Amino acid sequence: MTLIYKISPATDWREAEAAGVFTGAPVDLADGFIHFSAADQVRETAGKHFAGRSDLVLAAIDAASLGDKLVWEPSRGGAHFPHLYASLPMSAVVSVVDLPLGADGAHRFPEGL
Repeated sequence: MTLIYKISPATDWREAEAAGVFTGAPVDLADGFIHFSAADQVRETAGKHFAGRSDLVLAAIDAASLGDKLVWEPSRGGAHFPHLYASLPMSAVVSVVDLPLGADGAHRFPEGL
């Protein structure tokens, strides 16, 4: 199973869980797709877009379950990032964990990421 990752403020994510679907953060809505990161990209995404934020969760999503609405497109530095051109159904979410800050100010990711 290929996992992709979404970093989100915890309150926004909890609202999406209650609704059964994540329609996107403000940046996603503005860009017309939901931004995700691959495992080897998610740390850089956290540092670049969520530096200093301690109110976050990290959701792991089964990429295959999203079908052809998930497109890998060039972005930062030419790397291909997963973009979802649809809402994210909660049924595609494999796990959700808190993404706390360590004493050094860097996010603490689960083992293996």
